[in-house]
Amino acid sequence: GGAIRSFRSLSGVQPTMTVDEQVECEQAVLRSPLFHDALRRHAGDVDPSLVMVDIWSAGNYGADEESTLRLARPLCFLRRDATDNGYARPLEGIRPVVDLNRMEVIRVEEHGNWPVPEASGNYAANRVEDQRNNIKPIEISQPQGPSFTVVGRHVSWQKWSFVVGFNAREGLTLHHIRYRDGERDRPVIYRASLTEMVVPYGDPGPTQARKNAFDVGEYGMGMCANSLKLGCDCLGHIHYFDADLCTSRGEPLKIQNAICMHEEDFGILWKHTDRRLPDSPEVRRSRRLVISSVSTVKNYEYGFFWYLYQDGNIQLEVKLTGILSLGSYPAGQKPAHGMLVAPNLYAPNHQHFFNVRLDFDLDGMANTVQQIDVVADPVSPDNPFGNAFRARSTPLTSEKMARAHLSLETGRTWKVINPSVKNHVGEPVGYRFLPGDNALPFASADAWWRKRARFVDYHVWVTPFQESENYAAGDYPNQSIGGDGLIQWTEQDRPIENTDVVFWYTFGHTHLPRPEDYPVMPTAYIGFLLKPAGFFNINPANDVPPSPAKAVGRDCCELAMVIPPPHELGIG
Repeated sequence: GGAIRSFRSLSGVQPTMTVDEQVECEQAVLRSPLFHDALRRHAGDVDPSLVMVDIWSAGNYGADEESTLRLARPLCFLRRDATDNGYARPLEGIRPVVDLNRMEVIRVEEHGNWPVPEASGNYAANRVEDQRNNIKPIEISQPQGPSFTVVGRHVSWQKWSFVVGFNAREGLTLHHIRYRDGERDRPVIYRASLTEMVVPYGDPGPTQARKNAFDVGEYGMGMCANSLKLGCDCLGHIHYFDADLCTSRGEPLKIQNAICMHEEDFGILWKHTDRRLPDSPEVRRSRRLVISSVSTVKNYEYGFFWYLYQDGNIQLEVKLTGILSLGSYPAGQKPAHGMLVAPNLYAPNHQHFFNVRLDFDLDGMANTVQQIDVVADPVSPDNPFGNAFRARSTPLTSEKMARAHLSLETGRTWKVINPSVKNHVGEPVGYRFLPGDNALPFASADAWWRKRARFVDYHVWVTPFQESENYAAGDYPNQSIGGDGLIQWTEQDRPIENTDVVFWYTFGHTHLPRPEDYPVMPTAYIGFLLKPAGFFNINPANDVPPSPAKAVGRDCCELAMVIPPPHELGIG
C-alpha cells in the first residue's frame, strides 16, 4: 500500500550485520593507517590490496564497548595474487576492531609474530593440475517435464502441496505443507524454518577464543544465499525461485535463483518378491522432491535441503562444506585443540549447532507432543525369555517438561498427534520425529557464547504458538548478553497439551578437522526425518506404479529372484 504500518524504536540491541557492512568493513580495514602499520610489522612490505578481510561478529564478553558500540572483529588473510585461495594464508597475529557505525578501525589487536603459511591451497578447476580424466557423464533426463506444477510460490507435487518462502534472516522457509489423502488435503506443518545456528570454536588461545558466529541472527542466512546455477548445484529439470530482499539502505536486492527445486530418484521405495511367484517381483522406485538453498557465510557453505517423499516422509538435510576457518601455527609444534592440515596451517576444533522451528498443524491446530522411549520388560512369568520391549509414550503437558535430550539408551523419538482425530484403528493420527546425528556442546555453561545461545541447552523444546516467538536465541543475538529466546519463553512453563504447538529441534555437528578437509571440505551431512505414524490407514505409497522397463540395458524392475522349489533344495 505504500505506507508504513508500524514502527518501533529500540535501544540496547544490535540488528543483524548487513550485506553492505560486510563489504564496507573490508574497505575500512584496507584503508586504515593503523592496519597498514600492523601489516608491515607482521608480514613485511606486502601489497595491502592482496589482503582479504572477512567480517566477524564481536560477540559480548562483558566489555563496556560491546554494549555501546556496533562492532566487528574481522579475520585477515594474505593472497599471493588476486585469484589465490587467501584462506590458506591467515594473518594470525592481527585482529582489527571496527566500529561499524563510523566504518573505522578503532584499534588493531596484535598477538605476537606468527608465520604466514607458504603452501598453496588452491582448489579452483583452472588451478588444479592432473584432474581425473576417466569420469563418464551421467545424464538426468525428463523428456516429459517434471511432475510438479508451480503457480507463483505455490507448489503441487504428486500428493504434496506447499508454499515456498524466503527472507533475509532465515533463508528458505516452507509453509502450509499438506498431503492429499483420498478426497482430503490434510495439513501437516504450517511453517518450517531455520531459526538460528552458532559455530563455537574450541581453542582457548587469544587469536581463536573469541571465534563464534551466529550465522542466522548475526549475518542473515538468507542474505548470504548463493545464486544457484544449472548443472552444478542441482541436476535434472530445475525450477528456480528468486529472493527479493533489500539492503540496509532500503534499496531492492534480488538474489536470482536463490532456491532450487527438482526431482530425484532415491533408490527403492518398497519391494517384495514372493518365492512362489518368482516371475512377478513387486518393486517401486522412490522419487523425492528437493527444495534447496545454499548460503556462503564467509569461508563456509551451508546447503539446506528439504525433501518430500511419496510415502509421506519429510526430511531436512543440512550439507556442510566450504573452507575451514584456518589459523597459522609455529613449525615443529603440535596443536592441542585442533589439527595441522598443512605446514604451519591449523584448523581448530569446533562445533555447528542448528535450531529448526516446526509449527505443526496436524489435521488441525490442536496438537500434542509425546516423548517416545523404548523400554525393556523385566524378566517375569509373562516374559520368561527376557526378549520383550515396548514403546512408552509420555504426553508432554508443559514447556519445562518438554525440554529434553536425545537418549541412545531408550532410542528416544517424539511423536506429534492430534488427539481429536482418530485413524481407522482408533488411535490419534500422528507423525514421528526421528533425530539424526547430534552432539552436546563441549564448552562450559558459563562460556560467553553459551550465555547467548541457550537453545543448545536441550535438543528438544516445545512451546505454544506465539506470533512474536520466532528465533531460538531471541530477536537480536548480535552482541547480546544472552538469556533471550527459548530459555526465556519456556521459563513460563506454559501448558502445551492439545493446543497449537511449536516443536523446536537443536542439532549439532562436532568437527575435528583432518588434512582431508583441506583445501575444501568434502560435504558433511546432518538433519532429521518426520515420518507418518498412524496418520494414514496404509502405506500411502502403495499406489505408486512400477517404473517402465528400459528399452536398452536392464532396469532393476526387470530383475527377478528365482528360487528353486523346496524339493530341489532338499527341503521336506
